[in-house]
Amino acid sequence: MPLTRIGGIALFDQLFSLEYKRVGEAMIKMTLVGVRVELPSNQPIVLLQEDDGDRFLPIWIGAFEATAIAFALQGVETARPMTHDLFKNVLDDLQVDVEQILINDLVDGTFYAEITMQQNGAKHVISARPSDAIALAVRMEIPIFAEEKVLDEAGIVMESSEEEEIERFRDFLNNVEPQDFL
Repeated sequence: MPLTRIGGIALFDQLFSLEYKRVGEAMIKMTLVGVRVELPSNQPIVLLQEDDGDRFLPIWIGAFEATAIAFALQGVETARPMTHDLFKNVLDDLQVDVEQILINDLVDGTFYAEITMQQNGAKHVISARPSDAIALAVRMEIPIFAEEKVLDEAGIVMESSEEEEIERFRDFLNNVEPQDFL
């Protein structure tokens, strides 16, 4: 498998040789509401909301990914790049345009995502965990989408009485510190 060397980093060329294939599935634009810790399990979740609708998509994620997303949302800069910062830097140096993130499947309770990229005029789709894809999306300010079938299966509609809960959640996000996830 051919390697490309960039500043001492060896990347497999095959990483960028995947063909872009998307056959007209309905993609719904999503907004990242934020990251929270679900109690009493202390399990972090990322919460997405469809832009033109009432559905929310909660995705349970790991603590490290929650921290990475929270750091990016709050603009926290670390002394050394975190993994997602490193990935962003590599993509920037390779002049890869990241176009979108797509939460594209849910199988046996596990969400799947794809990162769509373009390099030298060729589109590429890379499979990723949603948490990693969202952490990258926040850093690169790229849109997040979910397939309609995923929202149909896992999306939740919060009743108007739960709007207060959302507001409390937003207040929590405005005041949460990255250390809260450690």
